[in-house]
Amino acid sequence: MNNWRKSVKYAFIGKITLRNQLAYVADFLIRSLFLLLILYIFLQLWQTTFHGEGTETIAGFSFKQIMWYLVITESMILACPSLCSRVEEEVKSGDIVFKFVRPVNFVAFHYVEYMSEAAIRFLVNAALGGLLGFLIMGPPNFGYGLLWLPIVALCGFTVNFMLNMVLALSSFWVEETRGLEFVYNKFLFTIGGMLMPLELFPDMLQRVGRWLPFQAIVYIPAKTTVTFDAIQLPRMLCTQLLWVVIIGIIVSLVYRKGVKKLNVNGG
Repeated sequence: MNNWRKSVKYAFIGKITLRNQLAYVADFLIRSLFLLLILYIFLQLWQTTFHGEGTETIAGFSFKQIMWYLVITESMILACPSLCSRVEEEVKSGDIVFKFVRPVNFVAFHYVEYMSEAAIRFLVNAALGGLLGFLIMGPPNFGYGLLWLPIVALCGFTVNFMLNMVLALSSFWVEETRGLEFVYNKFLFTIGGMLMPLELFPDMLQRVGRWLPFQAIVYIPAKTTVTFDAIQLPRMLCTQLLWVVIIGIIVSLVYRKGVKKLNVNGG
């Protein structure tokens, strides 16, 4: 019964967040125009690259696959709200104390809020990016990859939330976490496979990238969708779930230490 009541609470939080976001659809559309600009720039760059190489595929990816890969990665990245700025502001203003006394878990509250906002943003971004891709490159050949996209994207958003929450909870010790967020995003853009698949990196960077959690955020969802491989799918899903568990434990430890520090210092 208690679990049911908790589920209803979190569902209500998610519902409120969705309503708030739907009230600003115009803002989403304006933000998504930036997505279209990015995709157009990458379209020109990759056209030039493939023309210069004089080949139909690079590292196993065709031009069409690369562009649809970018549609997914850019749609996901631009869908993610800034968690660090929110938690940092709550700590600075003292509002975090009121969050602690609520009958919901602090991390779970932010997770539901984060995922609700990311979901609606991703749908809008994917719709606009997909429309551009369809008009310029024609329909994609995703196959079963499209069916698995919601699952791998959910896991990717979850990993991104966990990593951002670790950075955000650092505000218990440092006043500014946006610098950490900036560095984190740069790793995600590069070795995380947002700008291009890991297969296009040098062998050394590929090996490093496959040992880091960044691959689980956008690279695995995009690769699974664009070049679906039923044999590799279980390994990719296990990679995502493993990082969810590992980083989830880290979040729990950092959160407990942060709350203890807050209590010791008198809130």
